[in-house]
Amino acid sequence: MTKLNVNGRAVSISASPDTPLLWALRDHLKLNGTKYGCGMALCGACTVHMNGEPIRSCSTPLSACAGKNITTIEGISTNGLHPVQKAWVEFDVPQCGYCQSGQIMSAVALLNKNKKPTDAEIDAAMSGNVCRCGTYQRVRAAIHKAAGVVTNVKVEA
Repeated sequence: MTKLNVNGRAVSISASPDTPLLWALRDHLKLNGTKYGCGMALCGACTVHMNGEPIRSCSTPLSACAGKNITTIEGISTNGLHPVQKAWVEFDVPQCGYCQSGQIMSAVALLNKNKKPTDAEIDAAMSGNVCRCGTYQRVRAAIHKAAGVVTNVKVEA
């Protein structure tokens, strides 16, 4: 039994200690917002926060999470009104949408540490998140918006 805190709630998960956190979240806790992408921590679709830091849940064993605070996409806002989520909608960031929970989780982690990131800082923080649709300019513009930065970024459709 592994005990951890998920989205502010103490939980116990009965699974093998080497089970990836992703599958514990999805299969045991029915938190399906976190997506499986590559299974090798390369694409970022499975990004969640562990003690405030973005991690790849597909490659993080449950044993590494014992006693830790885990935040998933479901935990950043109960009503979808987190500033990053609102900016995502305003800038029409998602196309297929598959990578978006991981993208949002990385963006939230960035803004929790850096309230006014530069383009270079955004690019560095988001570099581990792959978007097949290529909405990177929209991602950057949405992060600036969520940070309260007025930008002259023109987002092409």
